Amino acid sequence: MLRSLYPLLCLCALHAPGRPRQGAERGEVVAGAAAHEVDAALYRERVRAMFYHAYDNYLVHAFPYDELRPLTCDGQDTWGSFSLTLIDALDTLLGFSLAKLSNGSSFLCFLISSLLCGLPVVGGLLSAHLLSKKAGTEVEPGWPCSGPLLRMAEEAARKLLPAFQTPTGMPFGTVNLLHGVNPGETPVTCTAGIGTFIVEFATLSHLTGDPVFEDVARKALKALWKNRSDIGLVGNHIDVVTAKWVAQDAGIGAGVDSYFEYLVKGAILLQDEELMSMFLEYNKAIKNYTKFDDWYLWVQMYKGTVSMPIFQSLEAYWPGLQSLIGDIDNAMRTFLNYYTVWKQFGGLPEFYNIPQGYTVEKREGYPLRPELIESAMYLYRATRDPTLLELGRDAVESIERISKVECGFATIKDLRDHRLDNRMESFFLAETVKYLYLLFDTDNFIHNDGSTFDIVLTRYGECVLDAGGYIFNTEAHPIDPAALHCCKKQKEERWEIEDLMREFYSLKRNKKLTLKRTTGQSEGESQKPSVDTSSEDGRIKRNLKNNTKRKISPLSCPNQPFNSKLEVMGQVFLDNT
Repeated sequence: MLRSLYPLLCLCALHAPGRPRQGAERGEVVAGAAAHEVDAALYRERVRAMFYHAYDNYLVHAFPYDELRPLTCDGQDTWGSFSLTLIDALDTLLGFSLAKLSNGSSFLCFLISSLLCGLPVVGGLLSAHLLSKKAGTEVEPGWPCSGPLLRMAEEAARKLLPAFQTPTGMPFGTVNLLHGVNPGETPVTCTAGIGTFIVEFATLSHLTGDPVFEDVARKALKALWKNRSDIGLVGNHIDVVTAKWVAQDAGIGAGVDSYFEYLVKGAILLQDEELMSMFLEYNKAIKNYTKFDDWYLWVQMYKGTVSMPIFQSLEAYWPGLQSLIGDIDNAMRTFLNYYTVWKQFGGLPEFYNIPQGYTVEKREGYPLRPELIESAMYLYRATRDPTLLELGRDAVESIERISKVECGFATIKDLRDHRLDNRMESFFLAETVKYLYLLFDTDNFIHNDGSTFDIVLTRYGECVLDAGGYIFNTEAHPIDPAALHCCKKQKEERWEIEDLMREFYSLKRNKKLTLKRTTGQSEGESQKPSVDTSSEDGRIKRNLKNNTKRKISPLSCPNQPFNSKLEVMGQVFLDNT
């Protein structure tokens, strides 16, 4: 799910003041225990046990509902009644490097018959499709360019396309999957809801060969970019018909967050210089107007004046995003600020008042969100700083001490006294547990450095997959960037074009020399060779002519190991050397 759709220096020097945690004297929270070397293998197995405690109880007590209610040991539908927790948890199971999913074909048939179409599952379906071979499912000929899960993802995405039929190209926030956009639908949509499509939709376009998905996603991104303020900021909500900003608070948190996330991840996934340039310009404005002492506040998008001196737990993804562009120093300082809040409460409250150093009324809860753990995982891959493992240790200890109940893990309703709420949201298994496990499992296949890989044969030739460098969508579903190059004739056509160009210019040069010899015609007056557009050769030459007009990207696309290096080193683009 989009983050925006969820309910809304030195570690010691920046520790925010606050009254002692209630319940700490009873030993309920051990977050912030004395630092010592963290046994990664031990905590990896504890995270695995956490997963199975939650997953097994969901299957026993809540399936086929969307979510588990852990206090009453039953289930409830929250996102469309399509067994969301089960779907979200599938690639987490794979991330554990477990034995192959048993009876894969039967499971696949169940999945196809039980899922409904909608945005929350498009990324999950694409990820499951790309990981299905690793899961032990028998894939059909032509995979990864075809397959039942890919067809389901395409069907789901097509049902979303009517939302993009607006004068601005920015989509409505809600679409009826049967009838399109309702006539009375509000045109006001959050920025994240507009800008969080490029990863899934570009992947879908590359796998299916239909450019419409990537096209609408790009148009929406560019519309937001076009309507930024004069000081380079975007607000929280915009009218997708008139392009007028309705909520003018600018920040990096709820309502905006995954827009920035997808500019960076889209740039890495697609090797797209334009998307990265857009983010870097935003990043300058964010630093200039919203950053104060390594905290990020909310400001008025046109004036840059502070509107809310609040830290939201959803903003904790930001240090991880900074690590992807190589801004490690700033990322670590901001991360340590957020970690002080975790140590204060044993979790991140939804809202935290920075000047007061305490929670905001009615926003004291912690629904076991993943964002700070996500950042720890990215930063640990980049730095190997043991402080990041300490956060992982604290997270495991806190969640188990406060949140674990007989039938799963419950949302913490109030971090001040650790009261619980009867809900376990699907992102706990899809994201929180997954990022915790990947933090402690340094040899996981997700972290592959390119030293191992698989080769599959498609109708376009051999294709390298599973060599590392996965891009996580905003719901932590991994996408293999290499797969995007498997389902089109890009390499084949490039080689053909290079050969044709050599032949073409060789023939042209010879013809010019012949003309000069026979007619005395100057080289500048030589005639162009005719092209028979009805023939296959004519079609290829016509395509060549069109391609020569196209702007040539300065980006290179080296062999597979580059993606893993991008995530670890923060290098987004490689030069042609």
